[in-house]
Amino acid sequence: MVSTRQNCDYAPALNSSTVAETALVCFRPSAIHGIGGFAKADIAAGTRVIEYIGEKITKAESLRRCESANEYIFSLDETCDLDGNVPWNPARFLNHSCDPNCEAEPDGDASDCGAVWHPGREEITFNYGYDLEDYREHPCRCGASDCIGYMSPKNYSSTSGSNTRWRRKLDLSPP
Repeated sequence: MVSTRQNCDYAPALNSSTVAETALVCFRPSAIHGIGGFAKADIAAGTRVIEYIGEKITKAESLRRCESANEYIFSLDETCDLDGNVPWNPARFLNHSCDPNCEAEPDGDASDCGAVWHPGREEITFNYGYDLEDYREHPCRCGASDCIGYMSPKNYSSTSGSNTRWRRKLDLSPP
């Protein structure tokens, strides 16, 4: 259940406008982008942090909604996606990072974000895993030391080592 308390005491807020709250996460303004999810306390590795919920839709409907600027589509499997653009889904506010501390794990009609926690990191992030098609339309503002400047597939981020070869492959100059 999501609460709408006005503060989140664990992490210092950029301002006092907490948007939503779950047992483990509060949602408030983020330095990465818009609203972000912040840990309310230390979270052990392997913990299921939050469930990404919404309307289960076909790939064709997903494409139509993406073309209408819906940014909350989450791929479930080969035939269906999840449209998380619903008010009861605060997980839609979790931001991308090239050095994430959570992983998304599709689980039937929803997707859980499970912690792969890096101590000392307070904003909960995961790699959106966008493909390389139209990558320039998805700039990244995560601030990670290995950020390539664009939201890219998982194997293009810091987990694959130096980003220099990916910059060359994508013909990118440092952001």
